[in-house]
Parts: sequence; C-alpha cells; structure tokens
Amino acid sequence: MWEAVADVSARGEDPDAPKSVHDGSPAASNLPSNADQAESDRDHGNGGGSAGGGGGHGPGGDEGPGDTGGPDDRDDEGGRRPRGRRRIVIATSLALALLLMATLALPFTREGLMDLWCEVTDGVCPSEELPPLTEDEETDWRVRMEPEEAALWGNYVALGDSYSSGDGAGDYLPGTAEPGGCWRSEHAYPRVIAEEFDFSGSLAFYACSSHKASEMIKQIGTPESQIERVTENTSLVTLGIGGNDLGFIPVLRTCMVRMPLLDSSVCVEQEEDIDERMETFEKTLKEVLEEIRDRAPDARILVLGYPRLFPEDPPGMYYTLNRSDQLWLNDLAERFNELIRDVVYRVDGDVYGSRSTGSVEYVNTLSALNGYEVSAEEAWLNGIMLGQLGEGLRVDRSTFHPTAKGQMSIAERVRLQIIEGPEREIHVSRETLDDVDPDQLRSELGGPLDPMFEPEAPEVSAPPSDADGA
Repeated sequence: MWEAVADVSARGEDPDAPKSVHDGSPAASNLPSNADQAESDRDHGNGGGSAGGGGGHGPGGDEGPGDTGGPDDRDDEGGRRPRGRRRIVIATSLALALLLMATLALPFTREGLMDLWCEVTDGVCPSEELPPLTEDEETDWRVRMEPEEAALWGNYVALGDSYSSGDGAGDYLPGTAEPGGCWRSEHAYPRVIAEEFDFSGSLAFYACSSHKASEMIKQIGTPESQIERVTENTSLVTLGIGGNDLGFIPVLRTCMVRMPLLDSSVCVEQEEDIDERMETFEKTLKEVLEEIRDRAPDARILVLGYPRLFPEDPPGMYYTLNRSDQLWLNDLAERFNELIRDVVYRVDGDVYGSRSTGSVEYVNTLSALNGYEVSAEEAWLNGIMLGQLGEGLRVDRSTFHPTAKGQMSIAERVRLQIIEGPEREIHVSRETLDDVDPDQLRSELGGPLDPMFEPEAPEVSAPPSDADGA
C-alpha cells in the first residue's frame, strides 16, 4: 500500500483521489462510473485512454506509454492545469440545468420567463428600466428620490374642477361659497392630503367648481389662471379636470329630465357628441400637462380620474334613470377615465424616455365609492336636488358630487399614489434641491400673477452724485 502511495506521489497525483477498481470486487459498485473516473483522471493530468490518443491507465492500473498527458492538459508553464477552470465549467452546466428545470416548471409566457430572469439575476429586470445613466449624468444634475420624498420637498398645488374643489362636501372656505364661486371645501381631498403629509412648503389650493381644461389654457397669463399657480419649487401637483369639458351636467340633465320620462333612447343618442368632446379634450389635457411641466419640471403631477356613480349591477330605477341608463353612464365614466389615463401615460413616457426629472401619474378613482354609490342607503355622493313642488327635478352643480366621506375615499387613493409612486424611478434636479429653502417656498405660493405674490425687488445701485464727478 505504501509503495502505491509513493508511486502516486512520484507522478504528482493526489494520494487521496479515488482510483478505479477492476478486480471485480463488490466495492467496485460503490465507486464512480467510467465517466466520473475519466473526469477524475483528467483532473490529475491523465490521458483519456482513447484508442487514438494513447496513454492513460491500462486494464490493470499500469501506466501506458502516453501517461504523461496530452498537450491540452498542460498550462502555459508546462505544469498541471488548475482545477478551478473545470469547476467553473461544471458549475455553469449545473446552473443551466437548473434554469431549464425552472423554465419548464413556470407557465410558458413572457411574464413567467421575465420573472425567472429577474430572480436569477437578483432583480435586474430589463423590462422595467432604460439603460443606466452615465456616471456624469448621475452625479451632475439628477438626484434619485423615493416617491414620497419626491412629493414633499416643495409646495403642493391643487388644481381642477368641482370634484377637486370639494363642491358638495360642505364647510366651504370663506369667499368661495357663492354663485359663480369656486366652492372649496375643508373636506376636499387636497386639504386632507396637506394635513396628512409633512410638506416642506404649503398647500396652494386653487381647484375651482365649474372649471374646464380649455379654460385653464385660455386663462394662462391672467391672475385667474390655475396653471400660473404652479411654480418652479412645486413638488406635487394634483389635477382633476375634464368633467365639464365632457358636459357631464348637461348629459345627466338630458338623461333625467326627459319627456316622456320612460323614453330610454335619449341617453345613448348623446354618444356621438360626447365622442367629439372626448377627442377635443384629449388634445387639451396633453397641453395642460405640458404647461404644468414647463413651470414645475421637477414636480410629481398626479392626474385623477372620476368615480363611478352607480353600482356595477344597479338594483333598479334611480328616479327616472332605468338600469340601462345607469350602466351607460358607468360605461361613459370608465371610457373617459381610460382616455385620461392614456394621455397621462404618453406624456410621462416622453418625460422618462428623455431622462427628464419629475413624473406624470394617473390615479384610478373609478371604484373609490364602491358600495356607496348614489343609490346606496349610505351614499358618499349627493343625490338629485329636488326643486319646489311642481318644478320637477332640478339638476344643479353639486348633484352627484362626493360628500365629505366620498372626498376622504378619494384622498386615500391619492395618498397611496404618493407613497407607492409610479412603476419607475423618480428624479429631481440637484440644483433645485440645493436652492430650495422655506423663504423661497413661501414667496412662490399663489404663483407670480397672484396679488399676494411679492417677488424680491432687484438691488439697484444709487446714481452717482455731482460730487462724484462724471
């Protein structure tokens, strides 16, 4: 035995390495297979024993004439090849085998394969990110921020129509609850959001009942403009707009106040006109969002849809609205929300694709009043406003508008969006973050055209006196 060990050592082999057994003893069945033995032989510099190559061990374990090994079994210095290279090959083979097994176990879909890829690569998911920024881009001008902190570093500006002003929720701010007023409520979701989060700046609440997106564009450059309230140090904008562009109240009035009352075609007959308004609004909304981004390129802009007014499965008549009328109005709200969402996604795609700062995000509120629609016993919507006896139904501005509880439910959707953010990274300009301070934020509230806005006057040097000479 000791002589055998000495002989192995003399050849540079590992004395502890397993040897093939050919004596027919039972122990041979517990040893590696021929393939395993060949692998072991190659690890120790032995030839493969092939008919054409010569070398290797003979049948009795004696060395053959070519036992010094072929040229491929040597490294550049003439010594033995390291085992590490063989182990890498083996490990790679095992990894590929496991990958194949996992792929077969998953559903053969793009999503399944992508999930597998993300897991194998420890979260590197190419479908979610654009190519990484260069080192200069990362350090020179953009700062990546978590969604919540990206919304809170500056002022919060709330824009929109009556669904954002809180018309119908009660407790209106002084000077807003009057004919032609904005009807801004203490219970409106912008007020709820401002109280829940710790903004570095303050809330600039300018949503106004009856406003249209088209008016927001026309009023740019005037003190009445909502868009002009947005400034460079705005970190969050909420915008709920479009219901009046669509003509929601006239559409509803046509559906409900009809003669004869049981005529079921008057709602659907408005669809062609509504489609034309939607097409116009699509372009207007894109223009509104671009105007807001021009003024606040680092802001997160959250664009809200509208809630469904009636149950998904209406139980019966609601005043003069039969079941099919209610389903049609629900479908109209859903189609309108899809249009808003698509515009938002396209604008944000341009932002992210150009590696700009800020974001434009859609907030889905379609089911925000689920179970508490207008026909529910405890509705979170104001119902039909009844006129005096003999006047019939009166559909005024706050009809089908959220109550305080309805506004609270919408605020919850906005809150979640602020915390969770979009399905992508958010960046803010490093220069903006470095320059912002409390005094600057206070000075910008209301925008440059607001009468309360008083930008600092530039320093003017005094003219030279006569004593100073020419």
